[in-house]
Amino acid sequence: CRRAAVSRVYVYAYARPDAAPANDVGLVLGTGKLTARGFPNLHFHRRIEAAAALYHAGKVRHLLVSGDNHRAGYDEPTDMRDALVAAGVPETAITRDYAGFRTLDSVVRARNVFGLDRCTIITEEFHCPRALWIARAHGLDAIAFAAPDPGFGWSARVKAREVLARGWCALDLYLLKRGPKFPGPPEPIVLRAGS
Repeated sequence: CRRAAVSRVYVYAYARPDAAPANDVGLVLGTGKLTARGFPNLHFHRRIEAAAALYHAGKVRHLLVSGDNHRAGYDEPTDMRDALVAAGVPETAITRDYAGFRTLDSVVRARNVFGLDRCTIITEEFHCPRALWIARAHGLDAIAFAAPDPGFGWSARVKAREVLARGWCALDLYLLKRGPKFPGPPEPIVLRAGS
């Protein structure tokens, strides 16, 4: 369990399934299956591996995969679902959110659209503090599970962008009071008995 401070709030990101507390639902934050140059995206694959590991360890019963689907031929939620099914997660244990255009949309919609009071957010460690910051600001009781870092060559650019994203996050939360691009309607996740 690693500790990181964002906006004077300490948040925790778990790195091992056996150490993570159990929650009914895991929220997998979206990213593209392929890079802009058409290569497999390690960020995508690491998040899928982490989400599947949590599911198989019994630490989540259901996975909400939230990502971008704003243009034809680009469908992060379906790509994530298909990869999770290939990793042994039943399709009935997966819900897709097609309007997770950015972290704020995914996290706020998890609460307001999909009816979650608490969840485990699954993404890389550098991304966990901002996701949890948004969750706390919007009344979602969340912990984070950190997917393995793909390494400096893969992460340098996105980590640099994350610094800027945290500044925008403060503006969104405290000045602009910005919400999701598509705020509803409600589609609460119903967990199946025995899942």
